Amino acid sequence: MQKIKDSKIIIIGGGGIGCGIAYSLCQEGETDVLLLEKNDALAAETTSQGAGLVGQLRNNFHRAALAKWSVRIFSELEKSAIKKPGWMQVGSIRVALTEEQANKFEKLQSIAKDAEINVDWITNQEAKKKWPLFDFSSAKGVLWCDSDGYLSPPKLTESYASESMMLGAKFETGILVEEIISSNGKITGVKTNKGTICCDILINAAGAHAWHISKMAGLDLPIFPVRHEYFISIEMENIHPLLPTMRIPEASLYLRASNNSLLLGGWEPDSVYTDPKNFKNGEKPPVIKDDLNVMKWFKDQLKIIYPKNKIIQNKKVYKGWPTFVPDGRFIVGPTKKLQGYIMAGGCNAHGISGSAGIGKHVVDSIFSKEKSEYLDSLSPDRFLSIDNSNREQEIKESQKIYENYYN
Repeated sequence: MQKIKDSKIIIIGGGGIGCGIAYSLCQEGETDVLLLEKNDALAAETTSQGAGLVGQLRNNFHRAALAKWSVRIFSELEKSAIKKPGWMQVGSIRVALTEEQANKFEKLQSIAKDAEINVDWITNQEAKKKWPLFDFSSAKGVLWCDSDGYLSPPKLTESYASESMMLGAKFETGILVEEIISSNGKITGVKTNKGTICCDILINAAGAHAWHISKMAGLDLPIFPVRHEYFISIEMENIHPLLPTMRIPEASLYLRASNNSLLLGGWEPDSVYTDPKNFKNGEKPPVIKDDLNVMKWFKDQLKIIYPKNKIIQNKKVYKGWPTFVPDGRFIVGPTKKLQGYIMAGGCNAHGISGSAGIGKHVVDSIFSKEKSEYLDSLSPDRFLSIDNSNREQEIKESQKIYENYYN
């Protein structure tokens, strides 16, 4: 095999985040980029299992602005890219089942307004017209965001990669990073199963393996993969791809159409994690078996708006290991511990929907002369300054972020 050429910037990880970063770098004129993926194809692990919902309602302005930026990029790719991400801007419905939740929606709408995202209250009858399959009579409030939607995570990854390669970026699959090389406190390259590659900047977008890559750099970051599952039903009447996405926070559910089937998932109350210490860098995370009890729980939760005498039959269960961190914020940006090392992980299941925005954050963290206070708050150094951190407590806190996803 011919030696892989050195590059100014190396990205480790060929999922939605890594490919989104490559695209963002190329858009900023930084095209001396090499992405390394250990599997034989891009989007081979968690990204391949993503549900693809894209929502912009967030509980702080910066997260809402990031999601809005991602929506803008998805729309541009769908319009002009050779390989489309399958972006369907069908809008979204968010349902409150109590007055307390409706009051929380008021805050979400206010934040959206500040971010110039159009969000309106609609009546239960209007919600019924948008999703005829469901009964919204018990809802205490329904929000409508016309610019939300969904896409195909594998197609988005392919779109990012295709556009990046046309601008000069290089992508190599089947390349396992085995060691990070540094000199005098500065990144100089990586040792792989196919030889040594030099670089000035190394970006860790390795998903469930982000902890392993960080350890190679001498950083022990609290990044924990937490199991996530959803299912797609057999074909059902009155379901088609132009229906809006929906979230029911109090039921911990999300759903959308998948062609003529229902895609239903959520955030189970007794989450299951895997400690990255228990599998090696070159290995896949543990295999997840279909948990039919969790699928039943999703269906039971849906009964608040779905006729109790109707049965939803599973066709296929999807599952993956998105990573979570104790404070629920991304880990993005450089570290003072090792010059040239950049983190892009711990995305708390916002990886696909926020991928373009996260890519922008990474670019800003490397090249912007004036970094925002918010971007600084995402620094990996916030965890590295903690003395005697309690790993068990960090895991529990990360699980709580998962279990309380909509809160």
